[in-house]
Amino acid sequence: MATGAAPTAVKIGIIGGTGLDDPEILEGRTEKYVDTPFGKPSDALILGKIKNVDCVLLARHGRQHTIMPSKVNYQANIWALKEEGCTHVIVTTACGSLREEIQPGDIVIIDQFIDRTTVRPQTFYDGSHSCARGVCHIPMAEPFCPKTREVLIETAKKLGLRCHSKGTMLTIEGPRFSSRAESLMFRTWGADVINMTTVPEVSVDRVLKTLKENANKAKSLLLTTIPQIGSMEWSETLHSLKNMAQFSVLLPRH
Repeated sequence: MATGAAPTAVKIGIIGGTGLDDPEILEGRTEKYVDTPFGKPSDALILGKIKNVDCVLLARHGRQHTIMPSKVNYQANIWALKEEGCTHVIVTTACGSLREEIQPGDIVIIDQFIDRTTVRPQTFYDGSHSCARGVCHIPMAEPFCPKTREVLIETAKKLGLRCHSKGTMLTIEGPRFSSRAESLMFRTWGADVINMTTVPEVSVDRVLKTLKENANKAKSLLLTTIPQIGSMEWSETLHSLKNMAQFSVLLPRH
C-alpha cells in the first residue's frame, strides 16, 4: 500500500518580545551561546522541544530586557537561528493600536508592515561580509509566510482568542513614543498597529497588566500552533522560498 512522504522535519525559531521570552515553554532545555559574522545575538539560544517539535527560543531584548529596540542585533539574531537549522521563525512583539476595533489584549496576525526606522541595517547583502556575496533585491510584497499565518489564525480561533487575521504594523525607531499627531498620521497611511505608542489615558499598570495577559495568550497560541506546523508538509514552500532568495541576488562582476 502506497503511503505519503514523511513530512519535512521542521525546527521553529521563536523570537520572544516584551513579555514572551519565558524559556519554560520548552521541554528539555539547553543553552547555547553562539557568535555570528554580524556579532553576538541578543542572548543565548535556548534549545528544546514543544510536543516533540524542535524549537529555538531567543529573547530579542536579552533575558534581562537590557537591549533597546534600536540596539538589537537583528542580523545576528536571524543568522544564528538560520545556522541552528530553523526552517520557520515565529515572532511576538508588544504593540499599540491605531484602530478603535483593535482593543488592548487583542492578538493581530500582521500581514504587512511600514518601516519608519532609520539606523538599523536593512540587509545581509551590503558588501561588507564575505558570507553574503552580491546585492539582494528581495521581494517584499508579501513579507510574512501566508501558510504559517493561516495556521496561527485557525489556531487562535479554535482557542477562542480575540484575533485579527490581518493588519499593518508601523515600526518607529524609538526609544521615544510617537506623538498623538504622528499616530494620527500613521493611521491615515493605513497602519493598524504600532510597535511603540502611548496615550495619556493609559497607565503603566494597565500596560503591564495587558502585557502579562497577552504573553499568556501568545504562549497558548504557540504551544498549540507549533505541533500543528510540525505535522504539516513544508518541502514545496521551503523550496520555493529558497529559490526566490537565490534568484534575487545579483552577484558582483569580476
